[in-house]
This record gives sequence, structure tokens and C-alpha cells, in this order.
Amino acid sequence: MVVVHRAFRREFGLLPRMVTGVFADDGRRVRIVHDHAREMVSALHHHHQGEDELLWPKLHERAPSQAGPLRRMETDHAQISALLDAVELALPAWAQAPTTSATVELAALFDEISSQLAAHLAEEEEQLLPVAAERLSPPEWAELGRRGMASMPRSRSLVFLAHILEEASPDEARVFLGHLPPPVRVLYRLVGKPRHRRETAHQRAGIDVALASRGTR
Repeated sequence: MVVVHRAFRREFGLLPRMVTGVFADDGRRVRIVHDHAREMVSALHHHHQGEDELLWPKLHERAPSQAGPLRRMETDHAQISALLDAVELALPAWAQAPTTSATVELAALFDEISSQLAAHLAEEEEQLLPVAAERLSPPEWAELGRRGMASMPRSRSLVFLAHILEEASPDEARVFLGHLPPPVRVLYRLVGKPRHRRETAHQRAGIDVALASRGTR
């Protein structure tokens, strides 16, 4: 779970700069950032939905002393979900007409999501994941993982797996991949990782360069 959280922290932290690093006349990069943002928004929606349906109810039942943190987690999810919904409305309009005002509005939404998400994940990891590790069985954890991966279109699952493992330590990657069938591990190395490298190079290439260029105009 911590490895998955790390990916969401990183990508939502980068998205405000990805958005502001796009020039309005660069249609190709607008599409690249739009598609990546839409994928991450959908993935976070499904991640939180999985926790709402499979994790929090079990902890309410098995760890009643954690009622306060659990209620905060549920409130956080509702607030972040509303922001994600706002992004889903703003993204198509921005992609069609990436004006300065639309760019500022979208980047501000991603900034707010990043800020709220960082605080939420920090509390979840500190307060509740250690409790969940004691109260949930391995099959229950596996069900949560399957739910998360099943939400991703099959054509994108290997790339998203590479997003998850981008900053994982060798030991974390070994454990994570150890839960996957051998053919999937092979496809991840041959297809998922190379495609992820190509895509992230395009997604992130314009961040610093474009911002520096804007400063000189």
C-alpha cells in the first residue's frame, strides 16, 4: 500500500507543473498531459473506492478504537473525490482550449489535491495501515490489490504497474512482483517498463523547460 501511495504522491505532485508547463499551441503535449491526468484521476478514484468498500468497514468492525481516524479517512475521501470530480469536468475544456485562465484553474485544482492527498496519506500510513496489517488476512489484502488493478484497463495495467514501482526499492519491487504470475512479471519487464519510460519522458520533458521559457517571454 505504501508503494502505491508513493506513486500517487509523486504524480499528483507533478501534475500542476505538467499543466502549467504546456504551451497553448502545443497540441501534442496538451493531449499527453490530458491523458495522463485523466488516468491518474481515475486510478485514485478507484483506489479510494476500494478502501471505502473493502478496508474501512473491516477496520470499523475489528478495530473500534480507531473510529476517529477512520471517520477522518472517510471525510478525506469525500473531499478529495469532489476535487477529482472537478478535475474531470475541467480537463476536457482545458484540452480543447488551454487558455491561461483554464490552465491556472486546472493547476490550482491539482495543487489542492496534492496538498490534501499528502496529508491524508501520511495519517493513513501512520495511524491505520499498521492496524490494518494486524487485522486483515493475506487474502483480504490480496482482494484489495486485485480490485485496484482490475480498475485499470488491461492495455494500461503494465504501465501503471511501472508507475507504482518507479521509486520502489529492490526489496519492495521483489515483494510486489512476487505476488504476480511469472508471465505477467516477464511482460512487465519487456513491455510495461519500457513503455513507462517513454511515456514519462514525454509527460515530464516540458516541465522545467517550458516554465523557464514562459519566464523569458
